[in-house]
Amino acid sequence: MATKLFIGSLPFSATEDQLREMFAQSGTVVSATIITDKFSGRSRGFGFVEMNSEEEAKAAVEKFNGSAMEGRNIVVNEARPMEDRGGSKGGFGGGSRGGSRGGFNR
Repeated sequence: MATKLFIGSLPFSATEDQLREMFAQSGTVVSATIITDKFSGRSRGFGFVEMNSEEEAKAAVEKFNGSAMEGRNIVVNEARPMEDRGGSKGGFGGGSRGGSRGGFNR
């Protein structure tokens, strides 16, 4: 079963192909993804690499955690499941009916 790794502190110029090539040194890379800002399209400085097996993933963590990539020491560890942030239900929240809506007292 594939194991997903979190890769942090990536240089903003890093590409998915570079990640794939780098991690291929430790085994078979199933996928490599760099997370980008949805508005600007610019890298957010982290990504994920999915390795073919847990053994290959552990080898990649040992080999690349703290290693330099374009002058930055990257962080590599096993990805944790995304936490439920509770998400807002929309709207403007509670508040009272009528009453003051702020501003000057009149």
